[in-house]
Amino acid sequence: MTAELPHYLLIVSAEIDPAAEAAWNQWYDEVHLPEALACPGVLRGNRYVSAGAASLTKDGGKTTASAKTYMAVYELSGPEALETPEFMEMRGWYQFTDKITARTQVFQRL
Repeated sequence: MTAELPHYLLIVSAEIDPAAEAAWNQWYDEVHLPEALACPGVLRGNRYVSAGAASLTKDGGKTTASAKTYMAVYELSGPEALETPEFMEMRGWYQFTDKITARTQVFQRL
């Protein structure tokens, strides 16, 4: 029997200044991820880091990018999980704002 795939994912990708990488990983693993997983409507979550260069395609051309990218993938009960007081209180990485480039987006299964 195969488990059903989640209907909603929150995907956060981030490139972090290498000088702040150790502090970022410690904070994410010890503080942020446990707090996120404790929020109502956040069902599961895992972190990933890129393995090798990324292939980039734009306007018919291809290049590669070697920057290390971190990704967190959270399974949500629905987009409303991001609006709970618990999630609103823990969201953000303010201490890393000037050391990070990130994208955060909810995806819905088709």
